[in-house]
Amino acid sequence: MGFNRPSKIQENALPMMLAEPPQNLIAQSQSGTGKTAAFVLAMLSRVEPAERYPQCLCLSPTYELALQTGKVIEQMGRFHPELKLAYAVRGNKLERGQKISEHIVIGTPGTVLDWCSKLKFIDPKKIKVFVLDEADVMIATQGHQDQSIRIQRMLPRNCQMLLFSATFEDSVWKFAQKVVPDPNIIKLKREEETLDTIKQYYVLCNSRDEKFQALCNIYGAITIAQAMIFCHTRKTASWLAAELSKEGHQVALLSGEMVVEQRAAVIERFREGKEKVLVTTNVCARGIDVEQVSVVINFDLPVDKDGNPDNETYLHRIGRTGRFGKRGLAVNMVDSKHSMNILNRIQEHFNKKIERLDTDDLDEIEKIAN
Repeated sequence: MGFNRPSKIQENALPMMLAEPPQNLIAQSQSGTGKTAAFVLAMLSRVEPAERYPQCLCLSPTYELALQTGKVIEQMGRFHPELKLAYAVRGNKLERGQKISEHIVIGTPGTVLDWCSKLKFIDPKKIKVFVLDEADVMIATQGHQDQSIRIQRMLPRNCQMLLFSATFEDSVWKFAQKVVPDPNIIKLKREEETLDTIKQYYVLCNSRDEKFQALCNIYGAITIAQAMIFCHTRKTASWLAAELSKEGHQVALLSGEMVVEQRAAVIERFREGKEKVLVTTNVCARGIDVEQVSVVINFDLPVDKDGNPDNETYLHRIGRTGRFGKRGLAVNMVDSKHSMNILNRIQEHFNKKIERLDTDDLDEIEKIAN
């Protein structure tokens, strides 16, 4: 899996998760810190392959994240050839009344709830490990919170409950305490973990076209394995993807109106390196693991619906680079007094200086790559 030594979350969480009798856990951890490998190991250690029914249940907030976690399970479970995995996601149709024989089920809350209650594909009373991943994203989605609580209430008392979240605002904390009885609690200072491996810069521009020119200059000066570029609107994302394609870049475009299968296909192609640039709106700031991403560009800075800096989203976006302890590079495009103000407030929030970069000076750009 590429870990030479346990990451902080693995070091702290694994002894609790693998203990006998099993212990419950609420843990704060970013994606990219190795938490998926940790909870997958906990699930694999509890599965009895000879018993042909679901024993572990993992809830993910999105279809993409469910597939990604499934990949980790397949990779880590490859020495367990009899181990089987089922995806409880929208569009995965099964015959009514059939019981599934896969050992691990991973899916989104609505479909998992249907499989446990209405369709009875899963007997929730036989589940030994229940994982709820990215709880903060989960509760931001209409209906997911209630569905998750209803699933948890069907599980046996001795089921091990593991909940992970990148952030712990009050709403997430209240939710976590409803879902996980008598928990061990691990809180990691995540900003330090994420930001220490990422060099952050900003570029001053006067217009959208100048931002595009700055982007081309960066591409002209340094070698970029793969990059993710975040835009505020679908319209800007579509425009930018078209402009980059004209310049000869292999570009993938991801946005919210795509159906889940389309989104999964775009991410898969990007992961395989068929496209080198992924232009996206916020839809995919979270949980996309592509090891080759060396640069993240905020073509537009992330703001919330009131126009204030969205610090969480900023952290998630730039956290797509510098993963697994590698060095990463984040470049922010600033095109107005307002966006400069947003940048300054982000800088203050994380207490990390964001250096200015002059993209007309090729030598200066080359320096940042070293």
